[in-house]
Amino acid sequence: MASASPRRKDLLEQIGLTFEVETADIDETPHLAEDPTAYVKRLAEHKAAAVFARHANRSRLVVLGADTTVVCGQILGKPVDEADAARMLRLLAGTTHQVITGVAIVTASAPPMVAAEVTEVEFSSMTDAQIAAYVSTGEPMGKAGAYAIQGRAAKFIPRISGDYFNVVGLPLARVAAMLAELQR
Repeated sequence: MASASPRRKDLLEQIGLTFEVETADIDETPHLAEDPTAYVKRLAEHKAAAVFARHANRSRLVVLGADTTVVCGQILGKPVDEADAARMLRLLAGTTHQVITGVAIVTASAPPMVAAEVTEVEFSSMTDAQIAAYVSTGEPMGKAGAYAIQGRAAKFIPRISGDYFNVVGLPLARVAAMLAELQR
């Protein structure tokens, strides 16, 4: 897995996969006017390809790359500090936004498989005090869009439309289907 995300690691273990974690150091800057879906698919593929390229014995190597972003009129990555986290949460509060995860599988035996999953997430309105209290927990840091649906932010999310695990960080059913396709 070309990701250091502890959430992705936990999710892959949840479905019984055995794997190693290796990070890829790539430029994650969006291209000018790049569509958010194209953006996460590009990053997922570049991460997987970068890790794949580091290995001499590639004949049986399967590398999964993933990247998640939150879109609410703009791409929201991980907050750089608490003020940025609060800014993102103010943007999300009282709106429905998209969580988009790009996934890519790179092997020696087939062209790269690349897909994206989109989930709509409804966020309740939040007061400044609620935002400050949530940010003070530290949970928003390191999370795209500055929240964790599987954590304390759950109380602000009355409904989603789509794959819950996508919002956590990895669309498990999509990944499992892609891996199954490799076996054919």
